[in-house]
Amino acid sequence: MSDKVILAYSGGLDTSVAIKWLEEQYDLKVITLTVDIGNVPDLEVTRQKALKVGAIKALVVDAKEIFIKSYIFPALQADAIYEGQYSLSTALGRPLIVLLLVETAKKERARMVAHGCTGKGNDQVRIDVGVAALAPELKVITPAREWNMTREQTINYALAHDISVPITKASPYSIDENLWGRGIECGVLEDTWNEPPEDVFLWTR
Repeated sequence: MSDKVILAYSGGLDTSVAIKWLEEQYDLKVITLTVDIGNVPDLEVTRQKALKVGAIKALVVDAKEIFIKSYIFPALQADAIYEGQYSLSTALGRPLIVLLLVETAKKERARMVAHGCTGKGNDQVRIDVGVAALAPELKVITPAREWNMTREQTINYALAHDISVPITKASPYSIDENLWGRGIECGVLEDTWNEPPEDVFLWTR
């Protein structure tokens, strides 16, 4: 019998590919957890997408109120703005996602959790360390660090497995947004000397 893994699921490229990849590489039954902190316009579409790709169960948790009261407001009170201009929107959301990921793993009796963070940024540390602090008995699987695929190869993997993803080779951005902010990476943004092109912006005019 296959073990279960709880995958922190956004509906984006990496986590959608991870559903199929975890099945193929680890022979795991995947349960997705989508945490609503104001970053997904249609959660039912995201949930159905996870099921279509192969998740045995797709869970959605509305965490907007606790995110505001227990994370955003304390950050405002502490004047927690990085280098005087960055409001740490993603950094604030990750600990809450970790908490719900661990709670879900215990409820579903899963021995493993997974996330879609790459090996490039701080997110992987926030999630790995958070899980280790709250539930050191849980194994953390990191598909995007293990599968050794470029962004283009990941897109090709998705296309080969009929996985619908909201990006293309021409617009390969990885975007994280919540009630407090929106972060964009990948593509031409990998070179910090490049000015962000117009097509990455959504909240400005």
